[in-house]
Amino acid sequence: MVKQLLVAFTLLATSLVAADVSGKWSAQVPGRNGETREQIFNLKADGEKLTGTVSGGQGGDAPIAEGKVAGDSISFTMTREVNGNTMKFNYTGTVAGDEMKMKRAGSQGEPREFVAKRSK
Repeated sequence: MVKQLLVAFTLLATSLVAADVSGKWSAQVPGRNGETREQIFNLKADGEKLTGTVSGGQGGDAPIAEGKVAGDSISFTMTREVNGNTMKFNYTGTVAGDEMKMKRAGSQGEPREFVAKRSK
């Protein structure tokens, strides 16, 4: 019984460990009219806190905010000024090794799904 409990606790602890998302990730993110744009995500995880930048869009590097890592799930927001308007984008994703399946939702248009890959 003790051995079974030890195994169960070990599995539970392993599943609660935050995914390793620190580093550089690149993705081809779908945009309007079927166009894609490369975005680079420079991320740093510290426990459940996620910080970093998103580059590749209009306006250069943009810091992320509200970043969280929970197990293999991540989320953060990014705000950009476009033509005098503030646009906020919500990113959510799931990390599996060197890939992140991501979804970006903004105030306009449909959510966009894409895969980011860890850059070497």
